[in-house]
Amino acid sequence: MKDQKRAEEIAVERVQLVSPLFAEGLDPAKAREIKAQLCQTHGISERTLRRYLSTYQKEGFAGLKPKGRGRAPTSGIAPELLDQAILLRREVPSRSVAQIIQILEWEGKAKPGELKRSTLQEKLSERGYSSRQMRMYSNSGVAARRFQKRYRNQLWQSDIKFGPYLPIGPGGSRKQVYLVSFIDDATRHILHGAFYPTLDQVIVEDCFRMSIQKWGLPQAVYFDNGKQYRTKWMARACSKLGIRLLFARPYAAESKGKIEKFNRLVDNFLSEAALENPKTLDRLNELFQVWLSECYQNKPHSALDNNMSPARAFRSDQEPLRFPEAAVLANAFLHCEARKVDKSGCINFMGKKYEVGLSFIGCRVDVVYDPADISELTIEYEGYAPWKAHELVIGQYAGKRPRLPESLQPLSSESSRLLEAAEEKKRQRQNRLAPALSFRGVPKEGESHV
Repeated sequence: MKDQKRAEEIAVERVQLVSPLFAEGLDPAKAREIKAQLCQTHGISERTLRRYLSTYQKEGFAGLKPKGRGRAPTSGIAPELLDQAILLRREVPSRSVAQIIQILEWEGKAKPGELKRSTLQEKLSERGYSSRQMRMYSNSGVAARRFQKRYRNQLWQSDIKFGPYLPIGPGGSRKQVYLVSFIDDATRHILHGAFYPTLDQVIVEDCFRMSIQKWGLPQAVYFDNGKQYRTKWMARACSKLGIRLLFARPYAAESKGKIEKFNRLVDNFLSEAALENPKTLDRLNELFQVWLSECYQNKPHSALDNNMSPARAFRSDQEPLRFPEAAVLANAFLHCEARKVDKSGCINFMGKKYEVGLSFIGCRVDVVYDPADISELTIEYEGYAPWKAHELVIGQYAGKRPRLPESLQPLSSESSRLLEAAEEKKRQRQNRLAPALSFRGVPKEGESHV
C-alpha cells in the first residue's frame, strides 16, 4: 500500500503546514502575515494555501490526502544545478525556491521550465538545505519571554527523565528506568506520568494515549527534538486527532521550562524513593503516584492564581474537555509495518504467527496494528478490502490441509495449447521454407548430363 502511505504522509505535511493559522486569538492582519510567510517558506501560492485551509476545515485530515494514486515520482536534477541551488540558498537562507530557480534561469545555468519547484524543494530537503533546516542556524540566542496559556488543554508539554536503576534485568541485573510525563501548560497539572523499562517511542505513545483517555484532547503539544518525539507516528497521530504538533528549537531547554521544572522536582521523589529501595518497577510507580498526588498535584503552586493547586486549577477551569470517540483514537494510534507471507499463508509478527491466506503466498502485505493489543491484526493489500488476521493456534494434532482457493486450482482442458501452438509454428516455418527450394539442377526434357 505504498500509495496509501505516501498519501497519508502528504496529508500530514499539509496539516502541519496550515496549523499555524489555527492559533487562538489570531487577528486578520497577523493571519495575512503568517500566510505570506508560509507561501514564501514552502514555495506555494496563496491560492493553494487557501485551498488546503478550506479543505481541512470541511473534510479534516482525510480531505488533504492527494487524489488518485498520489504524487508522481519526481525526476532528477543535474548535480551541478543542485550544487548551484545550494550555494544560492547558503548565500541568503531566506531565498525561496522560486527565487532560486529564477536566478539560475537568468544566469543561463538552467533552461526556462527545466527546474520544477516541488522537485527542487524535495532535493534541497534531502541534502539538508530546506528553509526550515536553514532557519535552525540563523535564529539568535536571545531568551524568549515567559508565556502561559489561558485555558486547560490549550498546550501540553512532555519530556523524558532518566530514572534510577532497578533489579529488573535478566538474572536480576540492575537496569535503568525512564520517566515520561505530560504537563498542562495553563494549570501545571500532570496529565499522566509513569516510569518505563525502555527508552523508545513506545513509552511516549503509551503516556500520550493515557493522558488523552483521562483528560481529553489538547489543542497543541510541545516537545523537544528527541527521536522518541520527532517520529512519523507522532505527526500522523496528531494530524488525525486535529492536534498542532510543535517542536522546540535545538538546545533551547528554557522554552520547555514548565516540564523541566517538574523534572527537577522529581529529584526530590527519587531521593525519598532511594530510602524505600523498591525492587520492582510496579512498586516504584506506586510510590511515584503517591508522591505525585500529595506532594505536587494537590499542593499550592506559586505560579498559579491564589497559590491554587494544579489539580484544583485544572478541575475548576471552564474550558470544556474534548474526548475523541474510541474508534477515532484507536485509528490514530495504529502502527503499520510490512511483512512477507510464507508458503503456509502466514506471517511472523512480534514472535507470533498470524494466518493471512493462501492467496497471498509470497506477497508483501501491510500489517496495521495497535501496539497495546496485537491479538488481532488488520491486513491491507492493494486491490483488496482490509481484513482481520488472528494468531495461528497450533494444536497437538495436524490439522486438515486447507483447500486451495479456486483461483489457484488447475483448470481442466481437452487439448494441449502448447502442442497446438507448436504445430502452428511448424506449419508457418514450412511455408516460409517452401519458396526457397531451387530447381536449376533438374535437367530439362531432351537434355543429358554425361
